[in-house]
Amino acid sequence: MKINDTAELQPEVDVTLCYSNATKAPAAAAAAAAAARKRALLAANEEEDREIRKLERRLGLNKRRKKGDGSSSVPVSFARDGLDYVLEALGSGESSGLCESGSEAEEGAGPTPPGSELDTDAEDGWEEQDLERSSGQAAEDAWSEERDQDDAEEEARGALGTAKEEGGRKRVRFAEDEERSETPSEAVRTGDQQSLGENGGKYVPPHVRRVEETEDAQKKEELERLKKQVKGLINRLSEPNLASISSQLEELYMGHSRKDMNATLTTVVLSACAPDTVMPARLLMEHVLLVSVLHRTVGLEVGAHFLEAVVRRFDDAYKSRRDGKECDNLFAVIAHLYNFHVVQSLLIFDVLRKLVESFTEKDIELILLMLKTVGFSLRKDDALSLKELITETQAKASGAGGRFRDQTRVRFMLETLLALKNNDVRKIPGYDPEPVERLRKLQRGLVRGAGAGTDPELRVSWDSVLNAERTGRWWIVGSAWSGAPMVDSGPQKAPQKPLAGTVSSKILELARKQRMNTDVRRNIFCTVMTSEDFLDAFEKLLKLGLKDQQEREIVHVLMDCCLQEKTYNPFYAFLAGKFCAYERRFQMTFQFSIWDKFRDLENLPATSFANLVHLVAHLLKTKSLPLSLLKVVEFSELDKPRVHFLRKVLHILLMETEVEDLGLIFARVSDKPALGLLREGLKLFISHFLLRGAPEAGALRERAELCTQALQGRGSLRM
Repeated sequence: MKINDTAELQPEVDVTLCYSNATKAPAAAAAAAAAARKRALLAANEEEDREIRKLERRLGLNKRRKKGDGSSSVPVSFARDGLDYVLEALGSGESSGLCESGSEAEEGAGPTPPGSELDTDAEDGWEEQDLERSSGQAAEDAWSEERDQDDAEEEARGALGTAKEEGGRKRVRFAEDEERSETPSEAVRTGDQQSLGENGGKYVPPHVRRVEETEDAQKKEELERLKKQVKGLINRLSEPNLASISSQLEELYMGHSRKDMNATLTTVVLSACAPDTVMPARLLMEHVLLVSVLHRTVGLEVGAHFLEAVVRRFDDAYKSRRDGKECDNLFAVIAHLYNFHVVQSLLIFDVLRKLVESFTEKDIELILLMLKTVGFSLRKDDALSLKELITETQAKASGAGGRFRDQTRVRFMLETLLALKNNDVRKIPGYDPEPVERLRKLQRGLVRGAGAGTDPELRVSWDSVLNAERTGRWWIVGSAWSGAPMVDSGPQKAPQKPLAGTVSSKILELARKQRMNTDVRRNIFCTVMTSEDFLDAFEKLLKLGLKDQQEREIVHVLMDCCLQEKTYNPFYAFLAGKFCAYERRFQMTFQFSIWDKFRDLENLPATSFANLVHLVAHLLKTKSLPLSLLKVVEFSELDKPRVHFLRKVLHILLMETEVEDLGLIFARVSDKPALGLLREGLKLFISHFLLRGAPEAGALRERAELCTQALQGRGSLRM
């Protein structure tokens, strides 16, 4: 029974095994087909990659190949323009899409039967692609055969590289490529951030940055070469070759921008003249003389730039109280800038007043240095300001008392001031004006005819130079400046608006009656009327900050006020003399204004006529105006008003002037050929109109003879 049962069951087992074997055979075939398709895909991808690499080598786009380590290489142009992240995003999206599609294909390839339509279509598609690649390859081979030998060698080298990549699946990379490949996006972003920071948040394109960097490098190299040339000339500077060096520097100014030349010249000269050790006075004078010559021959901006640099550096050295002689050397440079007519006395008096206010031992040393260098020149240019400075210094020294342990230096400074006041050169030890005079003579020879018609001396104050960044460099013609409104223009505009609150209505009504019909004239009139004395009026008028044409209004207002007084008021005469001593242009304006009044003498009221006589006589006897003021008088065609005017003026001049001053006044017109008619007319007028019928004939005749001798020449003057 058992045997039968076994025999009956045996066929059933054989059927099951056969069915399982029949089922496994199609699955294995499908897996083999999928593997074959996968190998075909990979082979097609490799063939396509080879084709792409071949075309890239011919087009010079090798850097766009993918690296063997899996990181992507971005073109340098894309990285510089900040577009690398776009390619990375696109590449990551593409790769993810390919991976998803590949995985889906692999998942679907498993159960695909070997004879399915999908399998057939896929195989047909790959066969078509293979045919297209083979045809394209044939065309490329035909085209490459026509290439020259150089391209063939390049293709051979490329093929060798491709074979190496296929064999080891690695790519040969040079150090330069590795540096470029390391986080290119981060490098570009860092560069972009730097460019944004340097340009105040404004993006600068990479090609513009490269151009700017190239230009900056070229500019720096050019400035270094220019500095070497200027330094070589300055190192050879001496009195004999000063003319040739100045001419070579002028040629450099013609070949380079003035900004670069001014900065380079200033840097080189200051490095030579302002060390921490004591500099020889002769060397300082030669360097400053060179700057003064260029100031006249090239332009005023040369001296203005140098002056500003010196003043700023001196201010820094003075405030820092550094040890050494840098501060003294810079102060001596400022003094010689005044000696050689680069700057006027206003700046020198400003800095001296500041030193007198602080009045420390260092200040006393600097005051002595300045007075020994330019003291007598200051006395000649502005004796009144020097006298006021001496008075302030003496008061400060007496108030200091025992503040200084060593009183010797203070006493020596006071003795020097007294010698300057008395014009006694012998009491100043070590004073030798001969080197300065010799260099001035050389300067006159070098700048003869240069800058004709312009005033080369800079009339600028100490505070104006230090505040040039805020207020602008108004003393340089054509100087560009953009910033806050002019600080110095505040005093000029301030009196124009609040006059009603600061000046009484009576003064304003008086200004209206005097026909002060403009804001400038009204301000000048109210300032003069409300001043305590002529010195106070002078300072207030200067603080108005009037320029050019507005300054002339001061003269016109003073003349009108003086002539409108019922009786002569010497206040206006002293104020007019102060302005004449302050600046030569005020002398010219007063001279023209007096000539206008002289032409209209017959129409003047008696009081105005008398006031004009006293004003002219005062300006002549104080030497505020020269005697050549009378050169417009036609002595051959005098009428009664003019004879009366000249008689009154000359009588006051002869009788109220000291004998020494009287001889000097008339002697000033004795050696000028152009004033020959004036000399003859004055001698004739004195003898025929002035001496006849004069009550004090003896004293007047004696002084008249002295004036006649002075008119004939300085050699015949006897006092």
